[in-house]
Amino acid sequence: SEAEIAISEIDRLAAAAPPLDSVAGAAAAPPLWLVDRSLRHILTDLTGNTHRAEFCIDKLHNPDSARGRLGLLELRGFEMPPHPQMALVQSLLVRALVAMFWEKPYREPLIRWGTALHEDFLLPHGAVADIQAVVADLQEFGIDFDPTWLDPFTEFRFPRIGATRIGATRVDASPGAQMQGAGVQMELRNAIEPWHVLGEEATAGGTARYVDSSLERIQVTVHGVLPGRHLVTCQGVPVPLTPTGRTGEYYAGVRYRAWQPPSALHPAIEVHSPLRFEIVDARAGVSLGGATYHVVHPGGRAQQHPPVNAREAESRRGGRFEPFGHTPGLLDVDALRARGRQAESAEYPHTLDLRRVLRTRSVPATHRGEDAR
Repeated sequence: SEAEIAISEIDRLAAAAPPLDSVAGAAAAPPLWLVDRSLRHILTDLTGNTHRAEFCIDKLHNPDSARGRLGLLELRGFEMPPHPQMALVQSLLVRALVAMFWEKPYREPLIRWGTALHEDFLLPHGAVADIQAVVADLQEFGIDFDPTWLDPFTEFRFPRIGATRIGATRVDASPGAQMQGAGVQMELRNAIEPWHVLGEEATAGGTARYVDSSLERIQVTVHGVLPGRHLVTCQGVPVPLTPTGRTGEYYAGVRYRAWQPPSALHPAIEVHSPLRFEIVDARAGVSLGGATYHVVHPGGRAQQHPPVNAREAESRRGGRFEPFGHTPGLLDVDALRARGRQAESAEYPHTLDLRRVLRTRSVPATHRGEDAR
């Protein structure tokens, strides 16, 4: 790739640079502008903007202006933490990585993530596994960085929507509680969904490019299911279960249309909310139970005012999760599996995109009469 060629050129030119002085064995002094000119056209976002790249070198050593020669490397992949102690942990992580790379530069080949970059690292499971691998490298180097220090970041970036246990009586939707005991355990968490920048459109104020914020992503994690016997469905479509590495535990991502703005991709596809997750016994052909997630107010109302405090905000979030979601009667398991095969994607094997199979909102048979009224 172009990045590999650029990095190899930096290494070649740095090795060929003249020494700092005539002392034998002195370190080479590559030109200060070398990194800027080699990487500035590679470290960009999709629109070519260098200022929005995850590694922004605009102020490192740009020879075009004095303001661009400040020796600053901006890490724009980080977001501002909501608490001072989280900001300290974030700074500690960066300082630890700088200390490790100063003594042990990373010279491994670049990894071609492909579409996994837009799937694995957007789900809580993949993001947590990735940062755990980073912490493991720090610990192997000798820096005693505790991975539990990053747990608040996980809870903040991937908030827990709720959890329930199918086949047991105890239900717990509190953010930090642990599910224990018999039955199938199900947990829902928000995931990351990067929004597409749409094409130019004429507006009253001129020309604008809207962002398609109608698409959202969620992760469902189940423990206690048997892959050969149970199906985990969302809106009647089986989700692609992937082992987490723990015995009996699986996860899957679900992409869905949360609302329908005037400008969006695929305007004819309706809203998929509320999302109904179910555990289906494939042998008996019945639904064992599940959970329902409302993207907005369960009654469809708009909130009149912002939450006055954190307790009210938490109450609103909790009211959008219902620890039940059951389709009565016998189910056509073969039809369910056929729907699952229709939704399979070789590019995104861990995520169900409801837009591929549900063009209109799926309404349970027990609710159709109520909706019609």
